[in-house]
Amino acid sequence: MTKALSIVFAALLSALVATSAWAADEAAAPTEIATRLLDHMDAGNYAAAEAMFTAGMAAAVPADKLQAVWESLPAQAGEARGRGEPEVKSRDGMHVVRVPLQHAKADLVASIAIDADGKVAGFLVQPAAAPAAAPPPADAGYEEREVQVGDGERALSGLLAMPQGDGPFPAVVLVHGSGPHDRDESIGPNRPFLDIARGLAAQGIAVLRFDKRTKVRPQDFADGTLTIDGETTDDAVAAVAALAATPGIDPTRIFVLGHSQGGMMAPRIAARAGAAGTPVAGLVLLAAPARKLLDILVEQNRRLAVLDDATTSVAEATAIDKLRMQVNAIRAASGDGDAAVAPGDTPLGLPAAYWRSTDAVDPVAEAEALALPMLVLQGARDIQVVDADWQRWKRAFHDDPKVTFKLYPALNHLAIAGEGPGSLAEYGTPGHVDAGLIEDVAEWIGRH
Repeated sequence: MTKALSIVFAALLSALVATSAWAADEAAAPTEIATRLLDHMDAGNYAAAEAMFTAGMAAAVPADKLQAVWESLPAQAGEARGRGEPEVKSRDGMHVVRVPLQHAKADLVASIAIDADGKVAGFLVQPAAAPAAAPPPADAGYEEREVQVGDGERALSGLLAMPQGDGPFPAVVLVHGSGPHDRDESIGPNRPFLDIARGLAAQGIAVLRFDKRTKVRPQDFADGTLTIDGETTDDAVAAVAALAATPGIDPTRIFVLGHSQGGMMAPRIAARAGAAGTPVAGLVLLAAPARKLLDILVEQNRRLAVLDDATTSVAEATAIDKLRMQVNAIRAASGDGDAAVAPGDTPLGLPAAYWRSTDAVDPVAEAEALALPMLVLQGARDIQVVDADWQRWKRAFHDDPKVTFKLYPALNHLAIAGEGPGSLAEYGTPGHVDAGLIEDVAEWIGRH
């Protein structure tokens, strides 16, 4: 849906974290501030919009980048047709105003975080969420029950789809892509993890899905300590342990299914789960990057810049050049590196330490060291994790009898079928994970 860095549709991380309290005597209400920001952008007054930002936000999202993003929305979502009523919630010491954005092809929501000084500290546009999913029917052959991943106040909530019967059943942990996802990995009206969990549970496979820490506990990273392991690996290892301790689960047949970034981290999750005493039986990698995330981030922005109009505007080129410089600065920094990179002048405004931790991940090498059975799945219409990643997985494991590859010509990054070239706009169209892909996963697990 968007083509720049600060407003991210599906695959990039954005967390609104702050520690300040809202000033009681603030003259302007949060809704007024949010409305004024959107009014400036609708009028093309991006300099006035930038003037409403905090210093860190302005560094990460200057006026030219904001323009590139905002003016790309109609090309992807259709003509703007107005706004809905805003709603305000307090979160992590600031107000977050959510404003429905009505477009001809898709409904969006702008989330605007406003700090104690009335400055805009965060801005995210996403597809509008669908209504809550209906519970499974009584004759589904499985039940869903709440579970806990981890211990104490930092524990995460999850949902276990458990087949009916005595078991023991094989089981799967679902691991999200990048970004602050809920347990269903909801992206607009689509819920890929709900589809996969219920599809596998109906075939006798238990599935655990859980809310991601960056979604429900972003305060855990308010001190700037976010790393790829803190975001993804550690909680997934805890989820494997939770499954292994669940009555009715076969602890020798627990699998990790990682989507996008979750697939990239799946080998490390398996290695650390094994070291902790809960070995993993195999991995399912769905749209898994095989290359460095920083390289993919630059590549994605180049690709998205030309997706709607086959050209790269001056504003888009400027934003991409800045991103490339930010990546180079991260990689050039030595030691702890953060001091060498200006706050807010990092990709997506995330800490330099986070990006260095992602740059240290080599998913192919980590998978080779494991020598586990793997099922590698890729949609040919995926515009986020692309053929270059698929080919790197194939080059490494094409002659390994423990590794199976499946390419689906019609599927996009969410494993949902479509026609023609892939686009981010289709994420806003309701769909379901391809039933054939779910059947392939169930059949593969049945053989391992």
